[in-house]
Amino acid sequence: MAYDKFTIVRSTAVPMPIENVDTDQIIPARFLKATERKGFGDNLFRDWRYNTDGTPKQDFILNNPIYSGQILVGGKNFGSGSSREHAAWAIYDYGFRCVVSSFFADIFKNNAINVGILPVTVTPEFLDKIFRAIEADPKTELEVNLPEQTITILATGEQESFVLNGYKKHNLMNGFDDIDFLQAMKDEISEFEAARPY
Repeated sequence: MAYDKFTIVRSTAVPMPIENVDTDQIIPARFLKATERKGFGDNLFRDWRYNTDGTPKQDFILNNPIYSGQILVGGKNFGSGSSREHAAWAIYDYGFRCVVSSFFADIFKNNAINVGILPVTVTPEFLDKIFRAIEADPKTELEVNLPEQTITILATGEQESFVLNGYKKHNLMNGFDDIDFLQAMKDEISEFEAARPY
């Protein structure tokens, strides 16, 4: 399933300085029944976001109107726990295109990339700078530049580079998942097959 291409995102950010955010908190297990990627954003962080009667919890960051944007900034070890890809679906469906942390669980990181979310791993020191910048001014913008593989705090110009596999980078920039990548090469694959003597 194709998604929007990712090149450069310049946006305000939502700060969530909580360590060890696991996938069951991102999207609780009772919401995993659907098989399409739509509608999961409504239940992103459901148990942190809503009371049992469905009313919003006023102290949760997603319910605070001063914070918004396409970038979610999380604490260390974001996406730990079960391998459910629905966690990435919920983040994308809510409207985030990038998650920033000092460490991601590997399975979550791959699931995120496969649905069009860029996980940006930064040093703990740079992550702290981001949190402090947003705390000082919720309108602080970050620029995430995938072609250059940099993240910048625009108000100060402070910047850090991040690492990403070349194949995954290609797919994000073209809006491809693994199947889309192969589909885009079908003519080359057919030519290769036609040239084989067996």
